[in-house]
Amino acid sequence: MAENVNEPIGIILINKPQGWTSFDVCSKLRGILRTKKIGHTGTLDPMATGVLPVLVGKAARAADILPESDKEYRAGFKLGLETDTQDITGKVLDMSERAVTRGQLEKALSSFVGEYMQTPPMYSAVKVDGKKLYEYAREGKEIKREPKRRFVKYITLESYDEGTREGVIALSVSKGTYIRTLIADAAEVLGTFGVMTALERTKACGFNIKDCLTVEQVQALADEGKLFKAMKGLDGIFEEYPEVRLDKRRTVLYKNGVKLRPEQVGIKGFDKESRYRIVSDEGRLISIAYVDIDKNEVRALRNFY
Repeated sequence: MAENVNEPIGIILINKPQGWTSFDVCSKLRGILRTKKIGHTGTLDPMATGVLPVLVGKAARAADILPESDKEYRAGFKLGLETDTQDITGKVLDMSERAVTRGQLEKALSSFVGEYMQTPPMYSAVKVDGKKLYEYAREGKEIKREPKRRFVKYITLESYDEGTREGVIALSVSKGTYIRTLIADAAEVLGTFGVMTALERTKACGFNIKDCLTVEQVQALADEGKLFKAMKGLDGIFEEYPEVRLDKRRTVLYKNGVKLRPEQVGIKGFDKESRYRIVSDEGRLISIAYVDIDKNEVRALRNFY
C-alpha cells in the first residue's frame, strides 16, 4: 500500500487547559486538523494542566505501545481536609485541625520515595468487572481495590505555609500513580487529611512543559498553515529503542510484509523483550518491531505506514 505523505502524522504537544478533559483536547484538534485519527498518551483530570502529547494520524497507533516512562508534576495541596475525590473539587467528608510543621511534612513525604503500594481511588478510570470505578462511586458504591506497585523517584517540598497548611510539591513518579492519592496517603501518615488543590504535569514521554503549545497557539498555527511543521516525530518517544536503518530494497520488502531475519538488518544480541525502531531508507520511522526468537524473524509490533 502506498504511503500518503500528505497525511498528518506525528505528535502535537499540548499544554492542557484547566477544566478540559483529555478527550475535549482531542475533539478540538480533530476539528482543527480535520482528521479523526487522533489519540493521546495519558489522561489528565479536568482540573489538571500541563503536558499532554497528542498523537496524530498513524502515530495514534502507538498509543498502547509507548515505553514506560516517569512523569513529573507540580501539585498544590491542603492538609486538614478530606473529600470523596481526594481533591479540592470533591464533597467534604471530614476535617482536622491537627498542626503539621514543615519538618514533619518533609519526613512524611520522603517515606514515599522508592517503591510504593498505592490503592487506586474510587474516583478513577480503573475498571472493575468492566465498569469504571468512578461510575460505582457516583452510585454511592465502594468497591474493593487491590494496591498497585508504583515508584516515586523524588518528592520535593517547594513551599509550605504552616498556618494555612497549604503548599506545593514537585515530584517524579511511575506511570499510573495518582498524585491526589499520594497526598492523601502522606497526610494519613501525619495523622490528618490532605487534598490536592492543583496539578500541573511538567514532563511526560520525555517532553517538557516548555515544549508545549496552548490550544489557541495550535489554532493560530493551523490558520497560518504552519501547524504540521510544528509537529514532533515519533522518534522522540521511542528514542530509547535501538535504530535499525533499512536500505531501499529491504524497506520495500518490509513494507510488503516480507519477514526479514535479524542478521539481515544488523540486529545482534537480542532477547524476547528487545524493541527496535525500524527506519526506512529515507530516514522515516516506519515501525516498532521485535524479534520472534522461535522463528528467527523481525516482526512488527506496530507499523506507521
